Amino acid sequence: MTSRKKITPTNQYRNNDKAIGIGNPFWDMSEQNGLAGLIAGLENDLLSTPSGHQFVNFSCCSYLNLDSHPKVVEGAIDAVRRYGVLDHCIARSRVQLPVLKELEESLGELFQADVLSGVSASSISGGLLPLIASGHLGNGVRPLMIFDKHAHVSLAAAKPACADETEVVTCNYHDLEFIKDCCKKYERVCYVVDGSDSLGGYAPVKELAELQDKYGLMVFYDDSHSISAYGERGIGYVRSHSPALNENTVMVVTLNKAFGTSGAAILLNGYSQPMLRLVERFGGGLNYSQNLNTAAIGASLASADIHRTAELPMLQKKLYDNIALFDSLVPTEQSGNSYPIRLVPMSDETVISEGRKVIEAGFYVSPVFFPIVAKGTAGLRVMMRAGQTEDQIRRLCKILAEVRAPQ
Repeated sequence: MTSRKKITPTNQYRNNDKAIGIGNPFWDMSEQNGLAGLIAGLENDLLSTPSGHQFVNFSCCSYLNLDSHPKVVEGAIDAVRRYGVLDHCIARSRVQLPVLKELEESLGELFQADVLSGVSASSISGGLLPLIASGHLGNGVRPLMIFDKHAHVSLAAAKPACADETEVVTCNYHDLEFIKDCCKKYERVCYVVDGSDSLGGYAPVKELAELQDKYGLMVFYDDSHSISAYGERGIGYVRSHSPALNENTVMVVTLNKAFGTSGAAILLNGYSQPMLRLVERFGGGLNYSQNLNTAAIGASLASADIHRTAELPMLQKKLYDNIALFDSLVPTEQSGNSYPIRLVPMSDETVISEGRKVIEAGFYVSPVFFPIVAKGTAGLRVMMRAGQTEDQIRRLCKILAEVRAPQ
């Protein structure tokens, strides 16, 4: 019998064998210890399991608690009633409900950008990055695509598709010298990075803006973790600090986190209407029959209205006060910044067992491990919110101080 050929993967841009082989045992341990796969109902900001165990969620990205704001909830209900349909399933390039255009115009005014919306930041990035790689979003030149080593998995997942269009490399975390050297060697360069990353840090946007000005560097930011939580009217970290808000800055943000609703948006500046149409037509998931549903649009319109009121800075201040209280009780490498995520370091061997002690004490924090974080940098990820009480924070910090790894 003739043997059939087996395929040997190149694993040049992704390696599921490695990620699953190392990461899945941690997920299994998390689930076995009641730290993953949980089923819990939400009432008065407390989660309750079917067995009756109640706990406070310190692993939620709704940093301003807008996801349960009465105006946001009512906005979702009102939009469905007004238009009489939940999800009009047709590609946006063919037919759009008026309320979708209304939302994008509202977000455009709020963030001072041209806005295209989509169902998730992952689907938007997966469609947009290959268009940049092929030179169709930009100046027509195929750029060297530099992915930051710590770029979110939703960005890194686009590497193979981008590699079919251009050259793809990975750089160390915020390696400005590497990026600068590439700018000197290549006609066009695009750097892909989180504006605010999921483990507590901001991109060096001012230094990157200097490279943008000098070399024409394009930067693709995912600023999902800072939108709404940071800046006047919630414009986020990048748009608050970068002087390069032009065609060389492309930004994706989610509406699921501090914005408090559902979906995501592309923020562009300096591109023509025909270019926006091209992105809409060829940006992958942007042109599938997967628009934001009417409830999500109505909720987002309501959230955008809140962003224009004095309530938003009040919520931001409450969030920052809670962050400062946490920092005063449990110092971490992230202490002192306005970022709402803190990582309490643990060893790979203890992160699950210590996380279990925390949830048994009535608080949920996420155990993170490879491939969520680099090997050897496991920890308990704490997410701060405006709605958390001083008593809840103090009680969480007391148990964290007891379980944290020695420094």
